[in-house]
Amino acid sequence: MKKTLRLFIVFISFQLSAMQLVAQSFDDILKNAENDVKNIKKEVNTVKTEVKNTGINTNQNNKGASLTSSEITQGLRQALQIGAKNATNKVAVPNGFFGNSLIKILMPPEARNVETTLRELGFGNQVDNAILSMNRGAEDASAKALPIFVNAITGMTIQDGLTILRGGNDAATQYLKAKTSVALKAAFLPIVRASLAKTQATRYWASIFKIYNELPTTFNKVNTDLPGYVTDKALAGVFLYIAEEEGKIRTNPAARINDILKKVFGAK
Repeated sequence: MKKTLRLFIVFISFQLSAMQLVAQSFDDILKNAENDVKNIKKEVNTVKTEVKNTGINTNQNNKGASLTSSEITQGLRQALQIGAKNATNKVAVPNGFFGNSLIKILMPPEARNVETTLRELGFGNQVDNAILSMNRGAEDASAKALPIFVNAITGMTIQDGLTILRGGNDAATQYLKAKTSVALKAAFLPIVRASLAKTQATRYWASIFKIYNELPTTFNKVNTDLPGYVTDKALAGVFLYIAEEEGKIRTNPAARINDILKKVFGAK
C-alpha cells in the first residue's frame, strides 16, 4: 500500500512538472510571437514612412496599382530621354542659337563698350562675323550632346530616380547637369574652337581684349578665352531647353506621351 502510494505521488509530481514545462514553453512561444508581431509592425511603419517621404500615391490611376521603384526609374529615364532629344533638336540646327533671342550668344556685357567702339571705327562687319561664328559653333557642338545625355540617363539608379521625383520642377535637369557637364564641355570645346577659327574670331578676340584688359581704365576684365566663353553659353542654352521640356512633362498631362509617363507623373 505504501509502495503504491509512493508511486502515485511520484506520478503526480511528474505530471505536475510536465504541465509546468508545457506552460513555460507555451509562455515562451507567446512571448516570441508577441516579439515577432512587434517587429513586423515596426517594419510596416518604416515602409509606410519611406513611401510617404517619396511623395508617391500608391493608389493612383483609379486602378489601385502600386508605383514601384523600377517604374519610377523607368518613367524618369524616358522623361529625360524625351527632354534631351527635344532640347538638342531645337538648338543643334542652323539658327538654333543665332536665330533665337532667348539663347543667342552675344558679346559678354563687359565687352559691349569695346564692341561699340569697334563698330564706330568701321569694324562692324568683323564683329557681326564673330557673333555669327560663336553661334554657329554652339549649334554644331550641340549635336554631340544627345549621346552623352543618353549615357548618363542609362546609368540612373533607383535612388537617383526617387531623389528626382521628390525634387523641384527642374530636378531631372539638375541631375543631368551634374552628371554630364564635364563630358559635354570636353566634347563641345574642340567643335566651338574649330568653328571660331574659320573667321579667325579667336585670334582677333584674344588680341583685342588682351590690350583692353591691360588698360588702366579697365575695371571689368574680359575673358580672353573665347572658345571657353562660347562653350559655357552653349551649355546654358541646351540646359535651358531641357528644363523647359521637363517642366512640360511634370505639369502638362498632354506631354506625357506614354503609359509609364502618365503613371509616374500622374501620381505626383
